[in-house]
Amino acid sequence: MAGHRQSKKRRYITWGVAGAAVVAGAGVAAQTSMAATSWPAQKTYTGRAFDTCTAPSESTMQHWHTGYYGAAAVYVGGKNRGCGQPNLTSSWVSYVSHLGWKLIPIYVGAQPPCQTGSNPEKISTSTASSLGTSDAKDAVAKASALGMKAGSAIYLDMEPYDITNTSCNNAVLTYVRAFDKELRVKTYRAGYYGFTSSSAKAIATASNKTDLPGNLWYALWDKTNTTTKDWPWGATQFTQHSRGHQYMVNSKETHGGVTLTIDRDAWDGPVAITG
Repeated sequence: MAGHRQSKKRRYITWGVAGAAVVAGAGVAAQTSMAATSWPAQKTYTGRAFDTCTAPSESTMQHWHTGYYGAAAVYVGGKNRGCGQPNLTSSWVSYVSHLGWKLIPIYVGAQPPCQTGSNPEKISTSTASSLGTSDAKDAVAKASALGMKAGSAIYLDMEPYDITNTSCNNAVLTYVRAFDKELRVKTYRAGYYGFTSSSAKAIATASNKTDLPGNLWYALWDKTNTTTKDWPWGATQFTQHSRGHQYMVNSKETHGGVTLTIDRDAWDGPVAITG
């Protein structure tokens, strides 16, 4: 995710950045396309979480299971995912889940047309809808193959872009709506990672909430472990366990005698259903 990985070859590739459903009731109200009788109960986690570029080994996850962190975000797929994932298998998911870890699936999908840089997959006005649908199908296939079951949340990673560029922003929103709609068709919950100054702001402030994600993971690196005190939008948005906050990046930490460089997250939202 974003520039915090640029100092260590990032999670994927380096992008250039141009420029600096979600209604009251949030997570529930935004999921109106769900068929209520067919949806598994949502699995949520509230507490500290971390994310890092490559999923750690089983041994590291065991050592890190000290009680300080309770959830870990993992990159399940996407053409713009930059780090190899030698550890991320269905057996790894099963093992760490049995240890007690909750998992937060991230999918690095197509990126905005107004970003600079050589992204393997970019949105365009003409392909936004079809690309969103096909990427969502791939995200579900990847998550399912790892043992993340129907009803799980999948978080679409959208890096910073100039949201004042109307054509670019419209293309992104079209892509996100198509992605989320297809997730829900496949009975997976729609989440989204973005920045409070740009990509997350575009979702939270969109006037048309149709098919936008019901769960928002916002990047605001203020070193404050909260999902409420620094929430920058209306207090009635993304309520009912629908928020994550990435509040610190590139934090070198040691737990259980093992050191990793991770990003810190405050979490109060849905996670993967495993086991």
